[in-house]
Amino acid sequence: MGKEQNHKDGVTKAENSDWSRDDGFVHVRGAREHNLKNVNVDIPRDSLVVFTGLSGSGKSSLAFGTLYAEAQRRYLESVSPYARRLFQQMPVPDVDVVDGLPPAIALQQQRGGSSGRSSVGSITTLSNLLRMLYARAGTYPQGLARLEAESFSPNTPMGACQQCHGLGRIHDVTEASMVPDPTRSIRERAVASWPTAWQGQNLRDILVTKGVNVDIPWRDLPEKTRNWILFTEETPTYPVYPGLTHEQIKQAVAEGVEPAYQGTFTGARRYILQTYAHSQSAMMRRRVEAFMTTAECPSCHGQRLNADALRVTFGGYSIAAMTALPLEIIAATLRRSVDAGRNVNATSIAASRIVEDMAARIGVLEDLGLGYLQMDRGVQTLSPGEYQRLRLGTQIHSNLFGVVYVLDEPSAGLHPADTQALLTALQRLRNAGNSLFLVEHNLDIVRQAQWAVDVGPQAGTRGGEVLYSGPLEGLKGIAASHTREYLFAASNIVHHAPRKPSAWLNLENINWNNLHNLAVSFPLGVLTSVTGVSGSGKSSLVSQVLTTVLAKALGQAPAVAEDEGNDLLPSLGEGEPEGDITAGVEHINRLVVIDQKPIGRTPRSNLATYTGLFDTIRKLYARTELAQERGYDAGYFSFNLAKGRCPTCEGAGATMVELLFLPSVYAPCPTCHGARYKPEILDVTYRGRSIAELLAMTVDDACLFFAEEAGPAQLLSILQRSGLGHLTLGQPATELSGGEAQRIKLATELQKQRRGHTLYVLDEPTTGLHPYDADRLMEHLHELVQGGNTVIVAEHDMRLVARTDWVIDLGPGAGGKGGRIVAQGVPQDVAHAQGSVTAPFLARYTG
Repeated sequence: MGKEQNHKDGVTKAENSDWSRDDGFVHVRGAREHNLKNVNVDIPRDSLVVFTGLSGSGKSSLAFGTLYAEAQRRYLESVSPYARRLFQQMPVPDVDVVDGLPPAIALQQQRGGSSGRSSVGSITTLSNLLRMLYARAGTYPQGLARLEAESFSPNTPMGACQQCHGLGRIHDVTEASMVPDPTRSIRERAVASWPTAWQGQNLRDILVTKGVNVDIPWRDLPEKTRNWILFTEETPTYPVYPGLTHEQIKQAVAEGVEPAYQGTFTGARRYILQTYAHSQSAMMRRRVEAFMTTAECPSCHGQRLNADALRVTFGGYSIAAMTALPLEIIAATLRRSVDAGRNVNATSIAASRIVEDMAARIGVLEDLGLGYLQMDRGVQTLSPGEYQRLRLGTQIHSNLFGVVYVLDEPSAGLHPADTQALLTALQRLRNAGNSLFLVEHNLDIVRQAQWAVDVGPQAGTRGGEVLYSGPLEGLKGIAASHTREYLFAASNIVHHAPRKPSAWLNLENINWNNLHNLAVSFPLGVLTSVTGVSGSGKSSLVSQVLTTVLAKALGQAPAVAEDEGNDLLPSLGEGEPEGDITAGVEHINRLVVIDQKPIGRTPRSNLATYTGLFDTIRKLYARTELAQERGYDAGYFSFNLAKGRCPTCEGAGATMVELLFLPSVYAPCPTCHGARYKPEILDVTYRGRSIAELLAMTVDDACLFFAEEAGPAQLLSILQRSGLGHLTLGQPATELSGGEAQRIKLATELQKQRRGHTLYVLDEPTTGLHPYDADRLMEHLHELVQGGNTVIVAEHDMRLVARTDWVIDLGPGAGGKGGRIVAQGVPQDVAHAQGSVTAPFLARYTG
């Protein structure tokens, strides 16, 4: 009997727990990870399976948090405890039984801990093959002994340029870069490169102990003193007496008074270079970069390798010049070189075999639409979609079989024209005897699936149920499914009357990546979408050139996400996007970039703190009668301040238990039981609710609770309309999806009563969003425009593009074949533009 005949109400269930291990299905029983509600589901192996549902419904909790996490747990049990420490382990899933689960490989969009030296060549292993090719079959100049493959790597002592250590650039600092305003005193933060907050104060107090006058202008200090503060490599320790003068400190030392602590001094240059080299925080590295000078290495001229390695050529190119070419050009160049000397001797035979392997690997990447990437392009500059497809291409070439591949939106960042190539690649993996489990929103991909697992019906606590598991066609009969509304819609046509621009923002002389001397005009007062195939230059134009140039013109600093840095901005030493604004900047007051990066990096950041709602709530509690009797101000109601938070968990609500060789686990705090506050703080109630109970409310419940409070009611209403009614006010930022984080940012902007014209920039805002949530997002974007602002999005979703007012289509191809404006105008006009790859896909929605 077919498995699809054995489900009731669309949910497949086993009759009992004694199922067969070889029935071709993965059986999940009692899955409770995150918001999953004791889910039972059976999923076929050796099939293309999609997990669908609203953003935050529980799809990823089932696919990654349960299935992949369980597969990883089983694998790690087979390796030694020592080796286990080397893995980034996922938490053990909360599930009763998972049976019939093969080994799994996760292809997610996160780049993990990729270093600044990671490149397209390194993650695809193409670099290893190319180095072997140059070592075995390169053309060596007379007198140069044959080199080993390691000698062609800038990441090894044998290959790296001795002066820049394989970085290609020389970093240093000067007094002017570290002390931008010498008229300030040390107490006034003349040494701007020093860390802020306590650590900077500690260094200042050490100088007071040492006898340095921290209250006179920096330029008036003796040169010897200035040089020691900035450039010393010593790290001496001094007693610190905060608040005392040097004379008072000398007297205290003489009298044997115990200092507050022993402080260690670090010179400003040493602090900058150590932070840049060793900090795990991209935000900290970005901060110290601002105080560094950089220049191309005079020895290797930015090519990162030593002189001997650069003298060896293949096909007329040094290895540095070869890796700077797009992959598709490399493959063609290598083939030509090998064909010219095929089978002449042992060297040419070895070369042909290496080239054949490289060409095959590059061919898979070209099929995935990535032929425009250069081999030396840094991993950190790739979009999440590009990164995932590179890893997918590597897996296809590996020819593994019997594996479950769990993919997180493989279509992310992919133009509709490239979707077929992706599907072909996925089919190759499946036909090789593998199972593919895709978390996916792209309807073109979903329609090609053999099996669908639809999770919902809503998000968060209102989701977490498997609405349907079975062949795709059966989803048509599931009334509670939001996916079916879009998957089986009678018509795709979108009806939208484009608005007229109020003015134009003109940019000329644009040069960045594949954009060369480009001129473009963005209409103001409307919603504009920038389209084009992956790699055509959309992100370069919108998220890099426009944001950088406009921020400078407005006197704004480019926004950088907390603790992450902005991956869209150029790295140190790579220059910056060029462009001139020739008209229109006078109409804009402010630039806002809204991305899907987290609204916080720790559980202490949450919806209430990010939106500012928490400040209002704390003031309401501070105004209650009991709070005033006890002298509690608003600070007592913050779980981040010692006077109100639980002392045991310090306001975290949970304590971390470290397990040797296993992932750390969090347990509810034994003192406050997760409430985060001291008991006496919880005595204070507002309309019968303690502060902890209020933070546990959903947005929907809080809307009713604060209906009479104008300030909170407005924000909560916007959050509710954004489809975020399921979130709790205190929901940790670490538990939010990228789409949820983005909608929280939008809602925060919508509630602000700002005067003047704001230009909003969003790069592929529908990534990670179900079509239902994308429609909610569009309502917000139109609301921003109706408020007199401008919104510009780089976008692949043609449903969204059809509802914008103006389209700028880049192309016609990717990389060097792109970077030009192919068509522009209202969606209906661009949909019929000749030579546009986007046009036929847009025409599906414009008619």
